[in-house]
Amino acid sequence: MSSVFRINKGIGKSIEFRGIKAQFLYYLAAGMLLLLLVFFGLYALGINMYLCVGITLPAGAGLIALTQHLSKKYGAHGLTKRLQQHQLPETIYSRSRKVFTQLKRSHP
Repeated sequence: MSSVFRINKGIGKSIEFRGIKAQFLYYLAAGMLLLLLVFFGLYALGINMYLCVGITLPAGAGLIALTQHLSKKYGAHGLTKRLQQHQLPETIYSRSRKVFTQLKRSHP
């Protein structure tokens, strides 16, 4: 008796939703949560509800546009690579050859 199994061809791929990839989904979710908190804060301060909506809706649209732009520009992991490049030193100074002469070869 043979069984038929479907192969999931999405294994190993990064998550994507409507063109927004990987970590940008988390950034979008965090930004939307922050905008929700801003809306609640403004409303709790007694600001008119229509003004609160007028502030948070364009900010939300801008957040969505920014995350889509960054996702298209950098891809799934490109932004992380770009941010890590700034942490690399431009030059490495060595005052002595002692570090290099004491290295042991791992290959014969």
